[in-house]
Amino acid sequence: MDKPALTTSILHADRRLGVEHGGIRTPIHTSIQYGYERVEDLIDVFQGKRKGGFNYARQGTPTTAALESKLAALELGRGAVCFSSGMAALTAVFLTLLRAGDHVVSSRFVFGNTHSLFTTLGTLGIEVSRVDAGSAAEVAAALRPNTRMVFVETIANPGTQVPDLEAIGTLCRDQRLLYVVDNTITSPVLFRPRHVGAGLVIHSLSKTIAGHGAALGGAVIDTGEFDWLHCPNIADAYRSADPASWGLLQIRKKGLRDMGASLSSEHAHQIGLGAETMELRVRQSSANALALARYLESHPAVDKVHYPGLPSHPQHETARRCFGAGSWLLSFELRDPGSMCRVINKLRIPIKATGLGDTRTLVIPVAPTIFWEAGAQVRAAMGISDGMVRISAGIEDTDDLIADFEQALAD
Repeated sequence: MDKPALTTSILHADRRLGVEHGGIRTPIHTSIQYGYERVEDLIDVFQGKRKGGFNYARQGTPTTAALESKLAALELGRGAVCFSSGMAALTAVFLTLLRAGDHVVSSRFVFGNTHSLFTTLGTLGIEVSRVDAGSAAEVAAALRPNTRMVFVETIANPGTQVPDLEAIGTLCRDQRLLYVVDNTITSPVLFRPRHVGAGLVIHSLSKTIAGHGAALGGAVIDTGEFDWLHCPNIADAYRSADPASWGLLQIRKKGLRDMGASLSSEHAHQIGLGAETMELRVRQSSANALALARYLESHPAVDKVHYPGLPSHPQHETARRCFGAGSWLLSFELRDPGSMCRVINKLRIPIKATGLGDTRTLVIPVAPTIFWEAGAQVRAAMGISDGMVRISAGIEDTDDLIADFEQALAD
């Protein structure tokens, strides 16, 4: 038969890997140590010669390995490494693959914590140039002889800017640069960065893939699109292995073994369960986001709506071509910024909370919360106004959500 579709594949992934006792899901493995009858087998695990072996839970368990297998399949990759959070995954990529004196080109429009991380990289001698990645020409102009990596988010949080994903991928391929794409907001349901040449894909698993606000996790997936022979920072200890494995091997060893940002088996199990309904949730939450965006764009109290699914969005054609749907993230700006708290407080269905990709709609004022630390100058450069409100659309009934925003925006 033809290869099954995404939801069918992930629903049956565990049992097709061979779960003991006829179970249909991989169990939660709580053991920290893993023993072997022959010490030679333990040595082979430590030296990476034995596939699928475990020695200490900091570097993974059978439960996290099952999730990694699912994630690699979802992103059409050759392998994955899971972490305790999306920021841990992102930090591991930068700190294990870059060295002092290296240079990164990044989209200027990134998650607030990622922006903060870039500031930390600067203190370690790793310079980050931040450009408008909606233009591949701006990315190209920022390249230097010591540039090692280009980083973008598929849809920026909170302004929803979309990079020129395809052209940047071509640029990175021609320049032999590692192209790293954070696919958290679109997810494999709407977009697979491998198709535009991304070598590494990053996810905050807590968002779209887990989807219920109940488990933290992150992941790095190697798509197979980058030739690790072109990465000068791979340690000699890992160069004896297959070059195709160098990137993930170093990320796992340095990011998990040395840094310790390990995903627990309990959360890996919950994330795996959440992934089974990912496609259904993304379809409904994207439909809700589009309906809300259309409604808000027509409301006299709203000055501007940011959503890639709207024809008014500057990168609408790129989003339509690459994603097909705009995902669950949107933001809007009130004509009267002073009314922001009053409007949000009147909402009955959305939860006033940070976070994204939940089954329930979440709403938060951007400038005084998640981007407060960045400062007014950075907010202005990122297009974040004082009256911007971010919405993470959930899976509630569409009419209920629109009716709630209607009463909240009423004078």
